[in-house]
Amino acid sequence: MKFPVRLFILIVLALLFAGQPLIAKPVKLKIATLSPDGSMWMKKMLAGAKKVAQETENRVTFKFYPSGRMGNDKMVLKKIKIGQLHGGAVVGGSLSQFFKANQLYAQPMKFDSLDEVDYVRQHMDSFITQGLAQKGFVTFGLIGGGFSYIMSKHPIETVADLRAQKVWIPDNDTISQESIDAFDISPIPLPIADVRISLQSGLIDTVATSPIGALVLQWHTQVKYVTQVPLIYLYAVLAVDKKRFAKISEPDQEVVRRIMGQVSKEIQAQNRIDDQKNIKVLKSRGITFITPGAQAMAEWKAVGRTASQKMVESGVLPRDIAQQLESHLSDFHTKGAHAQ
Repeated sequence: MKFPVRLFILIVLALLFAGQPLIAKPVKLKIATLSPDGSMWMKKMLAGAKKVAQETENRVTFKFYPSGRMGNDKMVLKKIKIGQLHGGAVVGGSLSQFFKANQLYAQPMKFDSLDEVDYVRQHMDSFITQGLAQKGFVTFGLIGGGFSYIMSKHPIETVADLRAQKVWIPDNDTISQESIDAFDISPIPLPIADVRISLQSGLIDTVATSPIGALVLQWHTQVKYVTQVPLIYLYAVLAVDKKRFAKISEPDQEVVRRIMGQVSKEIQAQNRIDDQKNIKVLKSRGITFITPGAQAMAEWKAVGRTASQKMVESGVLPRDIAQQLESHLSDFHTKGAHAQ
């Protein structure tokens, strides 16, 4: 029987290429964000992307769409789902539609200081990143954004004062809606892009955001007061579609994780520095900071506890996870500075 020529050729080719490394196909990651072009966030992400391209010899490259060009976080996540984008630098709350418990740190009045936050995050960040991974997102560490404060056109010291205002919440954040029920107010959900004009028109008169958020989004031009109550802890993530990330070779994946993980840490560190500077800027712009008295603060705390309980009862937060956070907070206060 004659040996088939075609089969012979295939065997020869297989022997020739046996053990030869496969050439990885280049992968471009299209990333959108609300962060303005030229901002610290964009500068650091672009620098990280350049380093990734260099170390992978352009096998992995990034294309960024800053300044909300692809829409708000809600639109960005929709475009990731249909493959038009591959990822986004988005606020943590926007991902709650995929993994509700990522709002673990968004329990109202849960933290008094960033020292508390830092200690708890050492133990619990992995719960959030693993949960997001299970829902299809590769992340490179949480990027802390500091505390969100109540900013308003009218002075707010007590919970009763808040109830008399027209309060905004993000339109794509159902978790905020559930937790804010504990404050016995009816908030007005709006896209972030509509907040400034809504403050101008009087549709809303109260927002909750960080100092840097108020300045970047120009909301500070429409408010007169900041209530010095650390309402919730904010964070963002650079999230990439897991299926797209899987197209990158494993060695190159490690390069991306290492470099963009470092970028996330650098952004967070700069955020913390900028946060203090931005508080001074707000004060210099004539905005009055209100510090609630002891009785008022106790009421804020009590409502915060009720809100946290509602988040557990509604299934947003697993009870055991919420208890773990409380345990870590207790450890921090028991051990003090030695807990870190």
